[in-house]
Amino acid sequence: MQGKTVNLAIAVFLVNLVGSIVPCIAIKAVNRNHVVGGDQGWDTSTDVDSWSANKRFHVGDIIWFTYAAPQEGVIELETKREFDSCETTNPIKMYTEGLNHLMLHNEGSRYFTSTNLENCKKGLKLHVKVLPLIQQAQQISDTASYGVEEAVAEGPSISHARFYKGWSSLVWFVLAFVLLI
Repeated sequence: MQGKTVNLAIAVFLVNLVGSIVPCIAIKAVNRNHVVGGDQGWDTSTDVDSWSANKRFHVGDIIWFTYAAPQEGVIELETKREFDSCETTNPIKMYTEGLNHLMLHNEGSRYFTSTNLENCKKGLKLHVKVLPLIQQAQQISDTASYGVEEAVAEGPSISHARFYKGWSSLVWFVLAFVLLI
């Protein structure tokens, strides 16, 4: 009888172990696309500060700049001092094609300004604070705070119900096997 109790304890442990590991495996990274300035794009008519005020940028997100080239462009700067003073003489990178996107690979601050000094001084600049990678489990609560504009559309994926059903069958098989030992 005592052998069955030990086997049952092992089976319960295995069920709990698998039950706690499977959800962790099923979580995947989610990235969002952000069009800077929304419908207006990267333009002096856009209040970029207001647009970015309620945005959260995470590692893996993609930001898009849309603007009228060659009159406008985007410069990425290294320091907050350069950003605040619109000092564009030493850019990290310059974007001039009219439609540019870049993935946010690392946490930290990124600074973008207009290539046009006057437009930069008028406020056409963006400070992006990149937060850690967002996981799909966090997305549900974050999407509600972002609003409709930031909803994430994902491609086809496996059915989670089918995924968990497969694991459930495996757990029951292991449980039955352990009880028979």
